[in-house]
Amino acid sequence: MSETTRLAADASSGDPATGLRAVRALRDLADRLEDLQVGNARNKGWSWHEIAVCLGVTRQAVHKKHARRAAGRGGD
Repeated sequence: MSETTRLAADASSGDPATGLRAVRALRDLADRLEDLQVGNARNKGWSWHEIAVCLGVTRQAVHKKHARRAAGRGGD
C-alpha cells in the first residue's frame, strides 16, 4: 500500500488518534505541495494575483504566506 493510500485510509479511521494523525500528515503534505507550486508559478512569472485566484484566496493572503520563501528562492 502506498503512503498516500495509507494516509487516505487512516484519515477515515474510526480511531480518532489515527484519523487525526493522518489529517495532520495530509495537511503538511498539502502545505509542501502549495509551497512548491507557488514557487513554480513565481519562477514562471505569475503574479501574486494569478496565484491567489487559483488557490481561492486573496492576493494579500498568498503574498503574506509565501513572499519570504519566494524571496529566498529569488522569486520576489
